[in-house]
Amino acid sequence: MAEAALAEKEKGNAAYKRREFATAIEHYDKAIELDQTNITFRTNKAAVYFEQENYDACIQECNKAVEIGRENRVDYKLIAKALARIGNANQKLGKLDEALHFFNKSVSEHRSSDIVKKINEIQKLLKEKERLAYINPEKSLEAKQKGNEFFTQGKFPEAISFYTEAIKRNPEDPKLFSNRAACYTKLAEFNLALQDCEECIRLDPKFIKGYLRKGANLLAMKEMSKASDAYQKAMEIDPNCSEAVEGYRKCAVNQGNPEEIRKRAMQDPEVQAILQDPAMQLILSQMQKDPKAFNEHLKNPEIASKLQKLLESGLIAIR
Repeated sequence: MAEAALAEKEKGNAAYKRREFATAIEHYDKAIELDQTNITFRTNKAAVYFEQENYDACIQECNKAVEIGRENRVDYKLIAKALARIGNANQKLGKLDEALHFFNKSVSEHRSSDIVKKINEIQKLLKEKERLAYINPEKSLEAKQKGNEFFTQGKFPEAISFYTEAIKRNPEDPKLFSNRAACYTKLAEFNLALQDCEECIRLDPKFIKGYLRKGANLLAMKEMSKASDAYQKAMEIDPNCSEAVEGYRKCAVNQGNPEEIRKRAMQDPEVQAILQDPAMQLILSQMQKDPKAFNEHLKNPEIASKLQKLLESGLIAIR
């Protein structure tokens, strides 16, 4: 009987490979009639249902295989295979929680790296599904308003809590990251503030507050060159932004002892080349007569770079 059953199984496998699914099921059914205890006949039949996208029938057949397998104490690897196939069918049906449940049951019987990988993938999918389901711009605005209230009261940890909730509810709003960055700055958590500034800038490269807050934090951290870059970006967005200009000036005057910096600067070939450039001489002369011209020249990245070099050298100052 067992040999005849295995022969029917082989015929079923051959038909399966030819994608002759109806014929494959006939042979697997004959194998099951001849040997009720061999659950591979049922899991193979379930594989046919899976290919036919008849996932409910696939699950039903695998459940029967697990039940018979338990009764007959079959190899735990075969039980694991049946459970994994139930997981695959549920995943196809979009029932991710059910799929995860059966994949976990499968690895509890026998740990397969492929199934572990699927578990990790589904966990990520469920986490992302949960995150997306949580998004609600209206509730985000409510949390933001509460955060603003606490910020005004100087209760920065409480404000951070509400801004964080607002971000979860609307993670694409750069203003929320900017607001939370302001709280972190007040608490001298500069690295956390910078992370929020970077995210704010990523979401909206034209949002000037992101650069202003970034510059302020870098300035507080004595990262003068990086702070200068942030303020320069802000001035490129709005050349008339007084906060950006003032921040840029602070970076320049806090580079060290002004006289020593100027002496070193005059020995710098790059500085010498800038000062000897007729076009730059004209620009510097214009700036002496009209300080507002500085902002206009910052719109040109090449000239802005040269002006920043002169600012850092202490050879010019913003007024």
